[in-house]
Amino acid sequence: MPLLDRLERVFFWLSGASADHLDSCPAWERRKYVAFGATVLVPCTFATIACAYALSTLTNNGFVIAAVSLVWAFIILTVDRALLATYRAYQNIFRKLSQFSLRIVVAALMGITISHPLTLLLFKDTITSVVEKERQQEIEAARKQAADQKALVEARVKPLEEQIVKQREAWNASFTAAFLDENGKPVEKPLTDDEKKAKAERETKIAEAVAPGKLRLEALDKEMAKLSADYQKIAAELNQWQTDFEREVNGQRSGIVGLGPRAKSIQEDQLTWRRAESARLSGLLDTLTKNRVALVAEIKAAEDGVNAALDTQAEEAAAKLKAEENRIAGLRQQVQQQQADAFVGQQNSIRETLKVQIDTLLGQLSALHVEIAQLAKDEEARIAGIRAEPRRDILTQTLALHNLFENGAEGGRFAFIAYMVLSALFMLVDTIPLVVKFFSKAGPYDSLVDCDEVKYARERMAFLKSFDRYMKQLTESPFLHITQNRPLERALIEGVDRSRAAKAFLEHLMDLEQAFQEKVRLERERMAAGGVAGKAEMLEEMAATFYADLRERMESFFRDDGRRTPVTGRA
Repeated sequence: MPLLDRLERVFFWLSGASADHLDSCPAWERRKYVAFGATVLVPCTFATIACAYALSTLTNNGFVIAAVSLVWAFIILTVDRALLATYRAYQNIFRKLSQFSLRIVVAALMGITISHPLTLLLFKDTITSVVEKERQQEIEAARKQAADQKALVEARVKPLEEQIVKQREAWNASFTAAFLDENGKPVEKPLTDDEKKAKAERETKIAEAVAPGKLRLEALDKEMAKLSADYQKIAAELNQWQTDFEREVNGQRSGIVGLGPRAKSIQEDQLTWRRAESARLSGLLDTLTKNRVALVAEIKAAEDGVNAALDTQAEEAAAKLKAEENRIAGLRQQVQQQQADAFVGQQNSIRETLKVQIDTLLGQLSALHVEIAQLAKDEEARIAGIRAEPRRDILTQTLALHNLFENGAEGGRFAFIAYMVLSALFMLVDTIPLVVKFFSKAGPYDSLVDCDEVKYARERMAFLKSFDRYMKQLTESPFLHITQNRPLERALIEGVDRSRAAKAFLEHLMDLEQAFQEKVRLERERMAAGGVAGKAEMLEEMAATFYADLRERMESFFRDDGRRTPVTGRA
């Protein structure tokens, strides 16, 4: 068989048509079904590409991708071929539309299944950018979350470090030879009652001695303040008039250079007496200042005199107390030694407590630093995990495409329109075989197939009617009880079928014989009327051959009748 004929039969098979029927059809009908078969290959090709791309997002194994893609393409091919093979052109419009609607729904679903991965492949760059943008947003969110967690931990670190610093300061202070009270402050020796009384008496005598001088000093300060205010006022006025006088002398105001009338008026009426008053006030202030200095010295001398007298009395009292102090010194030394020993023990206990507290705080600080380091590691691990995610699966890419549609403004709407157009295009490509078949005019092949189906349907109806009639006759016959015995029932049915077959066969042979005799009679009359004698022998030979063949067929039928089944007998 030539190669083209083999290829033609392959396309016949793809179109779901019978090659035997198409062999008896015209060439243009065969070309049409070759085209139908070619349209089946189109969605298979797209299905292979779509499945290969979809699997490439899940695995890099080429063998798996190729095997599964070919299996998926074979499934699509089988379904499309089944859709074409079961479609019939000679049907009423409602049945045809219902059949076409069901087929178009199946084809549309398969078209979406094929078109979606291909659409994702066409928008791969845009989808990748959206996926990477979402990945970057997740990374930023992870970093922000880690930064917030670190901030919370670091907020606990600073107070802890301050506590450690305070505890170390207390540790260092514990090595100083100072008695501390319960609050950690040095213990100061309190004043005795006699010392407090002597101190109060000293302050009282000093106040009495310096009281007159302080009163005079206060009066002098008030007078100096008043004179100072007057002096400042006169000085300000004098400065103002002196400026006006100089401007008059320079001719800046009246235009007369030198000592003019206005300049003389200013000098005599304003400057002269103010200069004298300023000199007088300045002298008074100098005098009062000297008096104040002397008064302050006098107050200091009085205070020193009181202190000297009191110091003399204190020295006398101290001399009396020295002996007592020397007596007490020995006893105090013993007490201080005991206190020192207790103080050392107290300081050692305080240092131990501080050491434990510092170690505890350092442990907490170290734990916080470890927690911060762990947070940093977790952040890096999470970011590395986000970056390592391939995000090539169909669901992720579909969600990215959906986000592009929703958040892309004009670009997103354009992408959505392009997606719908491409999906519709791929759906149309997948439904092309059925659409072409639906809108194609019925041809010779459709007529042959329809004839076979109509013949089968009629034979089936005839069988059902004859079977119903047989069962009705059987129920009315006295042999109904035989049907309860399967072997007898089969024998009865076989006998009836054989009888009917033999009757039909004999009737057929009798009809053939009568027709043959009629034709022979007519031929003999024609030859007798025409005076032809040579053909009589030929007619006799034909009659002998016909009857011999008829006898052989009868013998063959009844000889093989015992081996026939009821179905063969009915056939």
